Amino acid sequence: MLISSILSAVALLAAQVAAHGAVTSYVIGGSNYPGYTGFSPASSPATIQRQWPDYNPTMSVTDAKVRCNGGTSAALNATIAAGATITAKWGQWTHQQGPVMVWMYKCSGAFSSCDGSGTGWFKIDQMGMTSPPLTGTSWGTAVVYKSLAWTSTIPARLAPGNYLIRHELLALHQANTPQFYAECAQLHVTGSGTATPSGSYLAKIPGYASQNDPGIMIDIYSSTATTYTCPGPAVWS
Repeated sequence: MLISSILSAVALLAAQVAAHGAVTSYVIGGSNYPGYTGFSPASSPATIQRQWPDYNPTMSVTDAKVRCNGGTSAALNATIAAGATITAKWGQWTHQQGPVMVWMYKCSGAFSSCDGSGTGWFKIDQMGMTSPPLTGTSWGTAVVYKSLAWTSTIPARLAPGNYLIRHELLALHQANTPQFYAECAQLHVTGSGTATPSGSYLAKIPGYASQNDPGIMIDIYSSTATTYTCPGPAVWS
């Protein structure tokens, strides 16, 4: 009986791990930048991605881990021109109901002293539900499920400088049990842009929305809604 219980617990853990995912590499200008893999990020090479401890989701939008999946620093950074594209790649992803949101944060100086605190995060891209029903697969996360990749354009008019970029998948497949998956990378943006977002486009992470926001706390199986609004501010472009 004990052995059976242990095997069942191991199988459940394996199933949970298989259901999770994280950004594991980036493609910028034709160059591939590796990220971390599995539950052993310490053995991964130096990368532009801020080191995260595991695949496990963050369960609250107010949890500090939601910012960069617990990542606080990276050894490298990548240069990208404003107006160019960046593709995030996942090693695995199995959920098809929920939005994809891509955020940036301008560092005031060196990456080593940039922690992403304060009201400085802004969205450059997102996709929620494109057509009903809520239980269907017309979602941003379904795109990731099919391609294991997401490509975004750095706004062409964005002022140059050091930025964090944050890719966030919000899985809504369990009723009223949102799961946040987010990783951050370090980008040095170049170009002649002079614009930076302000006002209502800016938010804090953690806490860019209430945990009870209808875009976060939702039962997609009982809701009769035919539209969905991503939590947080509008996209700045």
